Parts: sequence; C-alpha cells; structure tokens
Amino acid sequence: QVQLVESGGGLMQPGGSLRLSCAASGFTFSSAAMNWYRQAPGKERELVARITSDGGRTSYADSVKGRFTISRDNAKNTVYLQMNSLKPEDTAVYYCNAPSIRQRSSMGSYYTFDAWGQGTQGTVSS
Repeated sequence: QVQLVESGGGLMQPGGSLRLSCAASGFTFSSAAMNWYRQAPGKERELVARITSDGGRTSYADSVKGRFTISRDNAKNTVYLQMNSLKPEDTAVYYCNAPSIRQRSSMGSYYTFDAWGQGTQGTVSS
C-alpha cells in the first residue's frame, strides 16, 4: 500500500523554525519526485516546494523562497521541509505529495498516479 506520513508540525512563534518530515512506503521512493503543498482555511492548496527524484533540483513558491528548503534522504525513504523565518501566513496544513508514482497493474501494465499524505498542521502565532 502506498503511504505518505507527515510529521513534525506544531506551534512556532514568528521567526522560528519547523522541520517537517514525510515518510514514504509502498513504492520506489528513489524514483519519485516529491512535493510539499500547504492549505490554509479558506485558501487554495498551494504548491510550496518540489524536488526531483535524486534531489538534484528543487523549486519553491515565491512566498517561501529563501526561507524553506526541501530535501530528501532516499536511503530513509523520507522527504523533508525545513521551514525557517516563519511568518503567521505560513500557518497551514502541510501535505506531502508524490505526483507521479509508477506502479504495475495486476495484468502487468504500468500506470501512473499521485499520492498524498494526511497532512500535518503548522501554526505560526505569538
């Protein structure tokens, strides 16, 4: 079973830091690009950061550029989001996403699908 489990969320004061983790299982993690999304109440889900399967390339939303860092450890099947210089507007549920998992059907043909974690709450407040 494909599974993504986020952890590391919590409460932090403005200017503080949080490190989110996403543990992956049920697919070949080292072949999968990974994303972090976030969603605040009443707002559209936003792509925050993405990383290639080998970790060689990353990209970020303008709103977090310079403050957040996505990384991965393929030996641990884990992707991370280091969030520094946190602002109240960073408050959201953060989701780990595997956008293009390739699996084989029972008939042996390959197909592609995405997967999402359950989310972890990050709150930035005084």
